[in-house]
Parts: sequence; structure tokens; C-alpha cells
Amino acid sequence: MRTIDARIRANRVGTWNKALIAFGILLTALAIFAPFLPLNDPTIQNLDNSLVPPMFQTGGNYEHPLGTDHLGRDYLARMVAGARLTVLIAVSAALLGALGGSLLGIIAGFKGGFVDSIISRVTEAQLSLPFILLAISVIVARGQSIGTLILILTLVGWAQYVRVLRADTLALRESGFITSLRLGGLSDTRIILHHVLPNVLGTITTLATLEIGTLILAESALSFLGLGIVEPDVSWGAELASGKNYLESAWWLVTFPGIAISCTVLYINIAGDSLRLRFDQRKRSY
Repeated sequence: MRTIDARIRANRVGTWNKALIAFGILLTALAIFAPFLPLNDPTIQNLDNSLVPPMFQTGGNYEHPLGTDHLGRDYLARMVAGARLTVLIAVSAALLGALGGSLLGIIAGFKGGFVDSIISRVTEAQLSLPFILLAISVIVARGQSIGTLILILTLVGWAQYVRVLRADTLALRESGFITSLRLGGLSDTRIILHHVLPNVLGTITTLATLEIGTLILAESALSFLGLGIVEPDVSWGAELASGKNYLESAWWLVTFPGIAISCTVLYINIAGDSLRLRFDQRKRSY
């Protein structure tokens, strides 16, 4: 009976994983190949076609499957363009945060002492800063741009890696094989690169995956408040901001970006949980 139940659960997990992979491939393809898709130019305005509803609603047409915005721009094209920029910003910030935060966390956990104290205090100081206040400060200093937005999101995300990687490295440092390597005369740099890093790479991958979802929400929040993406660039958060004034007359201007953000973040969180189960040996045994 247990064997049958285990097979049923395995089949369900396999089907769910295939669905996750398919969604991930679709999202990645949209992010990479958006400029090459046979879609209307998302920046071309046509006021004669402003606020055309989606094709499945009365008054809609197949030329604009998801309708148009208040300036007559094709909304399907803008959603695809928004997917590309939203994912690009979130992934770039997650990778930069993972690189810097993981390095600091491993060094803090492995070295300990004064180095650990300094890195930990800086991390705690960063975590205590309000997100919006940090964003406003950076934008005032550098101005609004995609590079500035990536910098803000990187500054927000790196501290999470430090806390988790420091704890994992502390546990590894006290293990027997690390002690043996030190007694064998290997340098700290060699031990970190060849022995510590491979053992925490799964944790880094899981954290980075989960962080992408958080950063998509953060980017959307900043763009909604007018602190993120500005015209002519397109992101889902910026579309939410521009469509909020037409909520009663053009529901699709906020509904489609909201659904896209929700589904993408949900997918990323589920994928992150799957990775956590894969790399956490204690949970895989159940």
C-alpha cells in the first residue's frame, strides 16, 4: 500500500514539475525572444483606437487580442515587452545580490571573529533600512533608470544571502572534513572555493530563485509608485500604475498585469520550494 501511495505521489509530483518547467520555458522565451515575435510595436500610439476592449468582449477585435490602452497601444505587445523587462531586472538584481551576499556570508561564516562581526553588523544595518526610504535616496542621487532600479533591488536583496550562507558555512567549518583539510595545509581560499562553495551551491540556487519572485514584487511596487520604470520602457508594474486611473472603464489595463505578476511570482515560489526539497536532504527523506 505504501508503495502504491508513493508511486501516486511521485506521478503527481512529476506532472506538477512538467507543468512548472513548461511555464518556466514560456516565461524565459518571452523574456528572450520578445523583440522577434510577430507583434505590434508596443510604443506606437493610435488615439483612434484608445481603450479598445479585449477580443472576447463586445467591441474587441482580433487585431488587438488583449485590447489597447488609453493611448491606443496594443496591450498584448506591451504585456510581452513588460515580461521581458520585468524578468530581466529581477534576474539581474538576484544574480548580483547572490554574488555579493553569498561571498560575504561564506567569508563571515568561515573566518569568524572580527571579520564576522563587521559583516554581520553591516548586514543588520542594511536590513533595518526601510525599503522605500532606501529607494528614494538612491533615485535622488542617481536619477530614474533601469540601472538605478537594478542597483536598488540588489541593495535590498543581498543581505538575505549573508544570513543564510553564514549559518551554513559555520556548520561546515566545524565538520570533520574541513578540519582535516586545514590540518593538511590547504589555504582558506582553496578550501572555500573547492569545498565550501560546492556544498552551499544548492542553498544559493534556492535563495536566488525565491528572491526573483520577491524582486518582481518590489519592482512592481516601485514602478506603481512612480519610482521605477518610466516611459518609453515597459514593465508590468508600470502598466499597473498607468492603468489604475481607468479601472472602471478599462478593467483589462490592471487585470492582465496583475494576473501576470501573481502567476509569475507563484510559479517562482513553487519552483523555489521544489529546489529546497531537492537540496535539503532532511526533507527529501519524508
